[in-house]
Amino acid sequence: MKYIFEVTIKPGHTAEQYADAWVRASELIQQAPGAMGTELHRKIGEPDKLIAIARWQSKAHRDAMENNHSPEIEKIIKSAAPFVEIHSLGGYEEPEWVVLPPDGGSGNQVS
Repeated sequence: MKYIFEVTIKPGHTAEQYADAWVRASELIQQAPGAMGTELHRKIGEPDKLIAIARWQSKAHRDAMENNHSPEIEKIIKSAAPFVEIHSLGGYEEPEWVVLPPDGGSGNQVS
């Protein structure tokens, strides 16, 4: 499953400040059972808007991590809270199947 949230950087702060905290928290969160990686993206044309995507084996795995944060993760999250607004877009199931072009969508034809 994917857990997706939108981050808005408050005036006077930078996306890089949040990214620093996000990387530190993600490194710890990714040690949890079922964690499968994270991504942070800046919105085109709006450098103070980010989208974060965390992949998990299941919602149960993500919920278990969320209900059992280590004090270090909680400290990192609280340190970033004053300069961002975070809006959860929710959890999304992985598709049952995915159709990709033969080259995986890269634009390069593989022969």
